[in-house]
Amino acid sequence: MTDPFDALHLPVRPVDPDPAFAARLRARLADAVLAPDRGDMTSTETKLSTLTPYLAVTDARAAIEFYTEVFGAVRQGEPIVVDDGRVGHAELVFGGSVVMLSEEFPEVGHLAPVGTHPSYRIEVADLDGVVRRAVERGAELLRPVADSPHGRGGTVLDPFGHRWLVAEAAPQPQSGPAPRHGELGYHTFQVPDAEAAKSFYGAVLGWRFTPGRVQEGWRIDGAGTMAGLWGGQEQVGWKLMYAVRDLDAALAEVVGRGGTAGPVEREDYGLTAECTDDQGIGFWLWQA
Repeated sequence: MTDPFDALHLPVRPVDPDPAFAARLRARLADAVLAPDRGDMTSTETKLSTLTPYLAVTDARAAIEFYTEVFGAVRQGEPIVVDDGRVGHAELVFGGSVVMLSEEFPEVGHLAPVGTHPSYRIEVADLDGVVRRAVERGAELLRPVADSPHGRGGTVLDPFGHRWLVAEAAPQPQSGPAPRHGELGYHTFQVPDAEAAKSFYGAVLGWRFTPGRVQEGWRIDGAGTMAGLWGGQEQVGWKLMYAVRDLDAALAEVVGRGGTAGPVEREDYGLTAECTDDQGIGFWLWQA
């Protein structure tokens, strides 16, 4: 039987907020997001460029975790959380670029994408690894990794509605003279927990990280000499790579002096071999 009171019901219509309330809310967000005096920032921060993407997401905390784990982004400062618990502003550093994000604020028209998806292009060293991690963490694979006239790349749609054109970074040409025999060419910082180390040294020293070619491996930008971070390692500390003129001759000398020498591997940057000295300390040798 129909309820006669149904005829008295009015359709649900959005209510325009009080203009004074809307003005106060806009001012509050502007003060929290755009204020130039940010006491928690340090001199190690990446400077803003002329154009800075500002993403709207439905779950900022999950988005921050996704972007740090998949793309190697580093948190810059602490997120600003408003009284109702929403993240009103956060900054992530992708290589040398800053991306800002916050949760939705329908009150001021700041909405996450629905139906249409904004696109961003990002260059990474480990293309296959980045795309694989994105899909494992809930992204939709729109275009598998493949070669094209413009280079190698793939496309994913992240769980928050943003489309990423992931491209393989071109190898950096070697600048300056070739390294001399015995010079330090590269060093790897081996740690138990890569995410904890990225957060700590990114904040303290301003290091930036991009995904490397091995599991839990990250390239460090800002450490001077070419360097990397490698997580999940039992032996912790710095592991050094030295340049040699003749790798075979150097390996023979290592063994002859009581050390050990692993097999020679061919990398994009030359020939390498993992060794230990006569005291059991590990290092690499490299012939460019």
